[in-house]
Amino acid sequence: MCNLYNQTTTQEAMRRLFADLTVHDRAGNVEPGPIYPDRPAPIIRHADEGLEIVRARWGLPSPKSLLKTVRDPGVTNVRNASSPHWRRWLGPAYRCLVPLTAFAEPRGAGLGNQWFAAADGEPMFFAGLQVPNWTSVRKIKDGATTDDLFAFLTTEPNAEVRPIHPKAMPVILTRREEWDTWLSAPWEVAGKLQRPLPDGALRLVDEPL
Repeated sequence: MCNLYNQTTTQEAMRRLFADLTVHDRAGNVEPGPIYPDRPAPIIRHADEGLEIVRARWGLPSPKSLLKTVRDPGVTNVRNASSPHWRRWLGPAYRCLVPLTAFAEPRGAGLGNQWFAAADGEPMFFAGLQVPNWTSVRKIKDGATTDDLFAFLTTEPNAEVRPIHPKAMPVILTRREEWDTWLSAPWEVAGKLQRPLPDGALRLVDEPL
């Protein structure tokens, strides 16, 4: 399960990927580097006109049945999109693209992380879900806060990821038509993108890119 990724794509580069659309940059100054759960990260989502780049907190609301205290640490990866808990957020208004340049999976106890990057060096986005203005207790010391939240879908691993993590890999979108479909198509169409990358689409790297 991916709980660490790296993001070094500049905001200007993100805007250029959608040069035919109005893209509002409302993320402020986004520092490149590693992204951990419950940390802010850039996402691209629908705006009133066109798209917008904003920062959101990594971790969607957890099912209440799983919470043992008032604190909700958030869910970073979504596999079962048919769950009633997630179905309410599957429409285009709640979908987003999460830019990344590499993601990590743990090799095992004491062995560190294996990083994966695009074999062709082209842009990548996680297929994300986002929930704006959600009030919850993420940290007891902070009390209740209202945040924009996000997570991304997972699916079966491809040939590169399977030896490291045999159960799952993030859903990654690499082509403009996939990005447009994910952001705008009905779930019956967009849901078909919950699939692994083709074998050979990733390369193993020792350090985040």
